[in-house]
Amino acid sequence: MSTVFINSRKSPNVLKKQGTDQWVKLNVGGTYFLTTKTTLSRDPNSFLSRLIQEDCDLISDRDETGAYLIDRDPKYFAPVLNYLRHGKLVLDGVSEEGVLEEAEFYNVTQMIALLKECISHRDQRPHADKKRVYRVLQCREQELTQMISTLSDGWRFEQLISVGMQYTNYGPSDNNEFLCVVSKECGTTAGRELELNDRAKVLQQKGSRM
Repeated sequence: MSTVFINSRKSPNVLKKQGTDQWVKLNVGGTYFLTTKTTLSRDPNSFLSRLIQEDCDLISDRDETGAYLIDRDPKYFAPVLNYLRHGKLVLDGVSEEGVLEEAEFYNVTQMIALLKECISHRDQRPHADKKRVYRVLQCREQELTQMISTLSDGWRFEQLISVGMQYTNYGPSDNNEFLCVVSKECGTTAGRELELNDRAKVLQQKGSRM
């Protein structure tokens, strides 16, 4: 039977500092996350584990609060951090591909394997379990590039339909307006939440005849 000796003379301030040193603050894309060194060290080969080492070989700035600055999407980082906390994959409706991208960036190896397995099983489900949802986005010509390049969460570009020009006296010449049809493949439950846009289907049919 081993005996643990406690130094009763140790200052309470020292004990408090030791506890405080276990906490780590991360600023991921402008969102703060508070966690512990133990959590971040669950995968010793990960980016996050290396980041908190005293002899860290990574270059990472800190903000005015002392939080590590990480230029990544906080929406996809949350499932990664929760996986390190309890070892379970909880996505809460977030795209598996988006979380996989983050898991690969942080090099959380077991999570990467688990996500790839989930994606493989999802893609092997019968097609009847899936439903394609359409949406129509209206934009001006100068907004097209930014709008299409920022599509995320599984949405993809389908078709672009010109709906004419806003005529203004002596105005700019780039006021052409467009309807951009985008789509996303969802499970039947998600599909009911994002009801199929009938107007988008009609516009697609019209566009195919233009």
